[in-house]
Amino acid sequence: MTDSTAGGDVRLTGISKTYGSFTAVHPLELTVPQGSFFALLGASGCGKTTTLRMIAGLEEPTTGTVFLGDKDVTDLPPYKRPVNTVFQSYALFPHLDVTENIAFGLRRRGIKSVKKQVDDMLELVQLGDFARRKPHQLSGGQQQRVAVARALINHPQVLLLDEPLGALDLKLRRQMQLELKRIQTEVGITFVHVTHDQEEAMTMADTVAVMNGGRVEQLGAPAELYENPRTTFVANFLGTSNLIEAEVVEAGGEDLVVSAGGAKLRLPGGRCSAPTAGGGKLLVGVRPEKISLAHRDDEDTIAAGRNRVTGRILDSSFIGVSTQYLIDSPAGKGLSVYEQNIERDSRLVPGAEVVLHWNPAHTFGLDADQAIDAGVEKVEDAA
Repeated sequence: MTDSTAGGDVRLTGISKTYGSFTAVHPLELTVPQGSFFALLGASGCGKTTTLRMIAGLEEPTTGTVFLGDKDVTDLPPYKRPVNTVFQSYALFPHLDVTENIAFGLRRRGIKSVKKQVDDMLELVQLGDFARRKPHQLSGGQQQRVAVARALINHPQVLLLDEPLGALDLKLRRQMQLELKRIQTEVGITFVHVTHDQEEAMTMADTVAVMNGGRVEQLGAPAELYENPRTTFVANFLGTSNLIEAEVVEAGGEDLVVSAGGAKLRLPGGRCSAPTAGGGKLLVGVRPEKISLAHRDDEDTIAAGRNRVTGRILDSSFIGVSTQYLIDSPAGKGLSVYEQNIERDSRLVPGAEVVLHWNPAHTFGLDADQAIDAGVEKVEDAA
């Protein structure tokens, strides 16, 4: 394929959007690296689609500038920007076959010889055998591939994807996640993908910007966001987190020591975004799959140096690959534990007294005051 990556990064500087007294996007500084697969992730109303539409030129920013490479495109209409958009609806022409849908943009520009470019696109999206079918003769996933091919044939610098998989069922959606990632890798252009689906963003994107209330809460690689959330919103939006109210007992070394429900817990100082002065409050976070569960009778077999809290099983759910437990503990009510179903302990049933234990390195710390401000429900209150 022709190299269409020339053009540099997408840069938003001071971009904001207000509608009357409502601020949809607060002033934003954001750089999307050239050639990356970038996801804007967040719940409905967080400002992600508005941000995408400002890049496309479909919304006029209230303040700020949109750069594509070194070019200021803020005042350019959509058709003059080297950007194409794929929407959830696909918007294919029902009376045209696959070939003519894909060729539409080239023909509109007056290009007569389109066969090779269309054939290249059909090969890229693996629809060569469907070239003469009409959209109604295609599955949802095939229609989506046609929409992507139609957008890519113009060799845009940036492809914008607005919830492109939202209309597909779960199995097809997962298949198309891998397909879109393959296509992006093959063509090498910048993809900016808006989604509310955390798994989708983490499967496909190199970099994820988690948005909340018109602001970017945290930006980073999927693994970094998951392992080291800096806010309670990110900790709970990307997967599930146990957030335990705790008090700092010792600070200053490589590890923090905190007290929660009568238990002493350790966590790396570098994984704590909360103030760490002695006696200060914070939230200790640990992912449910990082915790191991032992029956109280086996407490002596737990390795030294692990964080541990006692508890009682309230409920358990077998979901095939794992069993999910809900635990009541002095450290917090409603703690979640996900145990892989390798060797199931028949004693781990509702009512059983247990010990939860995990590697201190898997623990992170968050600002307790910020959690209250954000309206986050802590496990202490979540039973």
